[in-house]
Amino acid sequence: MLARYLIFFLIIVAIEVYFLFGIKAFIQDFSQNKKSVILSIVYFFFGLNLLLGVVGFFYPPPNWNGFFRFVSAACLILVLCKLLGDVFFLIDDIIRLFRWMVASLKPKAEEAIEAGSKISRLKFLTNLAVTFTVIPAVGFLYGIVRGAYKYRVHKVKVPSPKIPAAFNGFKIVQISDIHTGSFLDNSALNRAFDIVMQQAPDLIVFTGDLVNNEAKETIGFEEVYKKLTAPHGVYSVLGNHDYGDYVQWETEEAKQKNLNDLKQVHATAGWRLLMNEHVALEKNGQQIALLGIENWGGSLHFPKYGKMPEAHKDTEKYPFKILMSHDPSHWEKQVQPEYPDIDLTLSGHTHGMQLGIEIPGFRFSPSQWVYKQWAGLYKQGSQFLYVNRGLGFLGYPGRLGIWPEITVIELEKIA
Repeated sequence: MLARYLIFFLIIVAIEVYFLFGIKAFIQDFSQNKKSVILSIVYFFFGLNLLLGVVGFFYPPPNWNGFFRFVSAACLILVLCKLLGDVFFLIDDIIRLFRWMVASLKPKAEEAIEAGSKISRLKFLTNLAVTFTVIPAVGFLYGIVRGAYKYRVHKVKVPSPKIPAAFNGFKIVQISDIHTGSFLDNSALNRAFDIVMQQAPDLIVFTGDLVNNEAKETIGFEEVYKKLTAPHGVYSVLGNHDYGDYVQWETEEAKQKNLNDLKQVHATAGWRLLMNEHVALEKNGQQIALLGIENWGGSLHFPKYGKMPEAHKDTEKYPFKILMSHDPSHWEKQVQPEYPDIDLTLSGHTHGMQLGIEIPGFRFSPSQWVYKQWAGLYKQGSQFLYVNRGLGFLGYPGRLGIWPEITVIELEKIA
């Protein structure tokens, strides 16, 4: 483990050093004042990354939390942007090497070699190197500072003749993927929940990943969770991060205790956690079914904890069925072929990769390379799936283009 971290650290140093030499060449014609400002900025982030790298030898990055994790993630993003810039610097150096080799083959070799050694960088490539470093860096930093909390309310209608008349106009607010441990404090989440309550929901559902890894991340957020209330209740399911599968636990008992503690957090908040079961929602004497299962991953080898037969049992009498299932791949892999009477599935999980473009007539996210259904409303036959883009964030501590989402789903009875 230490050897792998050392290799990673040396790669970062190499990226930083190569970028530094490239920048020095880029600014050689600048005024002394401009050179001083630019080099001060470059040296500052170079030194910060080296400091974080050295700290990592004594305090491993997986243990970093809060502000420390926030700063380290921002620095890593800058390193990746510098790596992109280094690609253009490298192309430039290869071209310069080739030009030097050509010059060395000309008559009067000594003069040619001397002239070749003075071949300057191609201005076009150095400009590209800086452009493709600065623009992505500014974008990603904006995503951290503002994008992570740029909450958006998405409103959709789900029409079906199977919806009982009493549930026509029934409003469901869905949130997903809070990842509490990624927040520095509870103020941003508190504001998001205020927006949820402003939608006047009949029902609130949370489709998994309350934490990154451990139940202790929820400490200090207990009162915020309790803000969510609705006439027909608040219901939740577990996501893949809620099981503690990405932590090296000392014992299996410790892992199980963590999961039990997290379940208690749901209960204390007033959220009914559905574990492979269903409940009836009643309005004016008419009923629909709400099913909730544990995480069932159909892609990337995520565990299949969910047990649809248990959740679906005895639901035949309900005319309309809603399923809460964290991973959207479950819809195509099991729900559609085996449970055609599930009318609406609510999922999250993908985050839309927290990066992409969504404008009228065009949508793109790297998430679509992994998940066929990655954000928004989908329909196949008479079955619907809604994939929430997530409220929180994980890994990259921000969002760019794929903003945090609060979904308002209105049931619409049609003839």
